[in-house]
Amino acid sequence: MEWVTCIKEAISYIEKHLLEQISPADVSKHVCISTIYLQRGFQVLTGYTIGEYVRNRRLFESGRAILAGKEKIIDIAYRYGYETPESFTKAFYRFHHITPKELKKCPDQLKAFYPLQIEITIKGGNFMDYVVEKIPSFKVIGFSKVFSFETSYVDIPTFWDEVAQKYLKKLYSGKAPETEIEEAILENQIGEYGVCISQTNEEGKFKYWIAGAFRGKKIPKGLEVFEFPEALWAKFRCVGPMPMALQEVNTRIYKEWLPGNKEFEIDGRFDIEWYSNDKDMEAEDYLSEIWIPVKRK
Repeated sequence: MEWVTCIKEAISYIEKHLLEQISPADVSKHVCISTIYLQRGFQVLTGYTIGEYVRNRRLFESGRAILAGKEKIIDIAYRYGYETPESFTKAFYRFHHITPKELKKCPDQLKAFYPLQIEITIKGGNFMDYVVEKIPSFKVIGFSKVFSFETSYVDIPTFWDEVAQKYLKKLYSGKAPETEIEEAILENQIGEYGVCISQTNEEGKFKYWIAGAFRGKKIPKGLEVFEFPEALWAKFRCVGPMPMALQEVNTRIYKEWLPGNKEFEIDGRFDIEWYSNDKDMEAEDYLSEIWIPVKRK
């Protein structure tokens, strides 16, 4: 499915099932794309995660139902997916900055949130530096952790800080390894890759790795190995200080490269961030890349 059409269809599906217990996985299954790419693209194009969009739409529509005055507030709360009146009131106040009861007295305080309309204008002259190449299967080794799509933009940088403080800064400053994990970090250059993998049994979550290319030696406790199958990868070059340069290119992939792309579409359940070994990640010429598995249309 063409990318913009995919996002539009996702919004349409959400609207049709707004009062049901739908998840990002349900939406991604409907539009036939992996959850991790749908979540990322949806957030880039709309500014909201799928969960945020669903909550905001429900809270707006529940406010309209309250003003219509045909139902009790408790019944509206249950209809829009809240298990208790208290949880509904808290969520309603965070969104509208007014309680459900107060809204009846101050209807002008209703915060509008209508269904989103996605329109993309394809502009010429926007050069993106990328190559597409077929890469044989390969393995990575590293530290992994499961994250929620809702909070990953905050939690993943924290994960990097934790690993860097505990291991990376010490080892890559020239100090000798003292444990098996530290030896493995240096042997496999852990920290070269940031890997997103949507293969997890936990709803609304994905696995992220701080990894390096596995060189086939011992796997110490605390590290894991993952094997990527042979695939066609689009590698997008990013130049500039982190994380801004990488985030900018990521945004352009979903707003400029995918919409209307006549040759390639996303294929897979994972992607990779590659970081060069230059120590100054804030330098204007720092080099990094985003790798995405694709297939020809």
